[in-house]
Amino acid sequence: MTITDAPPRPATRWPDRLAPLAAGWLGLWGVLALLATITGAGYPFGANDPHGDTNLLRLVPVRFGPSLFAVLLLTAAVAALAMDRPAVRSPRQLRALLAGYGWAVAAFLALVVPDARVLVMLGYAPMLIIGAPFGWPPVDYSDVFTWALFARFAAVIGGLLLAGAVLVWQRRSAEACAACGRGDAERGWTAPAAAARWGRWAAGIAAAIPLAYASTRFAWAAGVPLGISREFLAEMQANGAVWAGFGLGAFATVGAVLTLGLVQRWGERFPRWMLGLAGRRVPVRLAVTPATLVAVAVTAATLGLIANPRFWALAGADFNLATAPVLLWPAWGPALGLATYAYHLRRRGGCGRCGRG
Repeated sequence: MTITDAPPRPATRWPDRLAPLAAGWLGLWGVLALLATITGAGYPFGANDPHGDTNLLRLVPVRFGPSLFAVLLLTAAVAALAMDRPAVRSPRQLRALLAGYGWAVAAFLALVVPDARVLVMLGYAPMLIIGAPFGWPPVDYSDVFTWALFARFAAVIGGLLLAGAVLVWQRRSAEACAACGRGDAERGWTAPAAAARWGRWAAGIAAAIPLAYASTRFAWAAGVPLGISREFLAEMQANGAVWAGFGLGAFATVGAVLTLGLVQRWGERFPRWMLGLAGRRVPVRLAVTPATLVAVAVTAATLGLIANPRFWALAGADFNLATAPVLLWPAWGPALGLATYAYHLRRRGGCGRCGRG
């Protein structure tokens, strides 16, 4: 598909706000990290996190963690403020230093600090929200929504804000449009027709992996011990874990269907059965924003998993039909990210700021 049906948008100023927003967010958390360094309390990672066995920060001693974050976040806030200046007026070496440091910190915050709990929370959120008035699932919400979880989501937000600020900075350095990134000579692979081709492959991979994961959870809910023993299945049926797995499988299936929407017509215009919206254009950001968040969450979860020696055991003695889909996770996040970017390239239409497109 090569439809670029998004009409030109009014001139937008959001690129100009990313650097100040990133600086403010990072500065706030940098101050909190500094307070944790002084008081010795409030650091939610490493040995202070009883559930952090899949988090890469478990390798950082607690006595160094708060000060490391304070330095990292406060210097990143200063760098973000520096990026708020016109890029072309800065020396090339400074631009390279700011961009390199900014991307490194953004990747650290968005992909290394979080772990599988961010992805799991995104999966369980519908059940927790809908079931809360009915007392199901029977969990203590204070054990779910913890300071450690909140800090992980805050890191993702900070990483994405900083990444956006760096991207705008680099666009200005290249004298391209800060809003859309287009320059005088656009690369062929970013053209709508090219993005449609490689985007289909990326979307297919990104949809197949969660469907493979969901199939095992649905089998367990149906009483089929796919990849596990009957005794373990009976235990999960007794404690209700099988239905929690069913919920995650349902979330993965919905995500896979929505992923396919990135390359389908109904992903560009609402289908007829959606009363009040039938036939209207799907806003580009309505698809791109959640897909980007899930791609980041999946990639962050995968980094934590592959750094755990138990993950590699899944490909050896522990390999079975239940663990096989997990081995495909390293390709899930990048594939979803590419499919989302291809959708953006196809649908973005003309730029209201530079007039290109």
